[in-house]
Amino acid sequence: MQQQLYYLHALSALHVGIGEGSGVIDLPIAREKATLLPLVPGSAVKGVLRDHARNAHAHQSGAMDDLLALFGPEPGENASEYAGALAVGDSHLLCLPVRSWLGTFAWATCPMILRRYRRDLDTQIEIPVSLANTAITAKKTVLADQGKLYLEDLDIVQDESQSAEAWAAHFANTLFPQQPDWQNLFQERLVILPDDIFDFLSETATEIRARIRIQEGTRTVQPGALWYEEYLPAETILWGLLAVDRPRKSGCVKNRQQLLAVLLPENGKRLQIGGNASVGGGQVRWLTDFTDGV
Repeated sequence: MQQQLYYLHALSALHVGIGEGSGVIDLPIAREKATLLPLVPGSAVKGVLRDHARNAHAHQSGAMDDLLALFGPEPGENASEYAGALAVGDSHLLCLPVRSWLGTFAWATCPMILRRYRRDLDTQIEIPVSLANTAITAKKTVLADQGKLYLEDLDIVQDESQSAEAWAAHFANTLFPQQPDWQNLFQERLVILPDDIFDFLSETATEIRARIRIQEGTRTVQPGALWYEEYLPAETILWGLLAVDRPRKSGCVKNRQQLLAVLLPENGKRLQIGGNASVGGGQVRWLTDFTDGV
């Protein structure tokens, strides 16, 4: 089986919801049950990939057969006849953009997230030990002043680490290939926070927007038509895992590597995921990182 890491870099606010919420936020985003960290379900990502492949290759001979082999039958069309070769995992939060007094914003992550990411990537980059109320940065950071970071409403002590330098370089090269300006910007703004502080920010630093509905005749707010939606902010970075098995559709002449090369978006492709597409929501940059499976 071939495995492939993928990344989503949000270019606009991203809302992949779970329906109506029971709290103050009417339409919350999807979150993991145990950690409450935001995620984008794999089903949402797979649907977008399928739609992209259909639109991009519909005019090509044999493209529909390739699409069915990779993604499986269309709903209702012999859906139980065979499974698609592609399995799409959930997109997990990797770096959360957080408002900073210096440097405008920080890309924040934490040791727990890095451990989960390293498990999928199978890399040996060291994960720094984050002390209480201490933020670990690279030496070239623009976020600190006199040994302090000011993120949202938090004052956090700064610590520099070579492992933070290594993670910053890894993410910069992976997320912004051959874009030196963006690579430098990322390395200056990566911060590794303690797990508990990051957990707090993952719940309080998301974007909340109030929405209303206007009456056509009076151009005033329709009574009762006020609601609140939660978004992951622009510049959020997520990662997930794809797995590709042999094609099971009879008559498919391409192997799994050929199907991936033909049907998956190219690196840097702009896609739309989640709700509010008509008002610019859910614009993401798609990136992939191939690894060999067994």
